[in-house]
Amino acid sequence: MAFQLKPNRKETENKTIRFPVHLIDKIEAAIQNQDVTFSSFVIQACEYALDNMETDTLIPHTK
Repeated sequence: MAFQLKPNRKETENKTIRFPVHLIDKIEAAIQNQDVTFSSFVIQACEYALDNMETDTLIPHTK
């Protein structure tokens, strides 16, 4: 399944993360003229990566 952008979500928690400048530039170019924020793009990209990883490399999520 291809990565597809979705509208923004509501429930969130703040986390601080540092991005290399070249990656920020690429993300901002990808979301230009889209109805998607930087944060939403990163969240969706992380979800896509986790959903498509080899299952034996994942650590179970506990809350």
